[in-house]
Amino acid sequence: MPGAMAEAAISIGMKVRVTRVRDRIPAGLVASLKADPTGTVKGYRMTDGTGVGVVVELADGTTSWFFDDEIIAA
Repeated sequence: MPGAMAEAAISIGMKVRVTRVRDRIPAGLVASLKADPTGTVKGYRMTDGTGVGVVVELADGTTSWFFDDEIIAA
């Protein structure tokens, strides 16, 4: 399972960079990501019952979740 390996590599408190976004997101979040796509992992979130998303707090204080394939270690 590729997702399981990525989840193990990403831990709470780790600095990450958002590399892409699969779904539509609010304009404010787009602006935050354009200004600085890095943030700190604050937790995890169940996505669809089989996957786990990563809750990230961006540099401007905005918090959102991303799929594990949308972020990398910064």
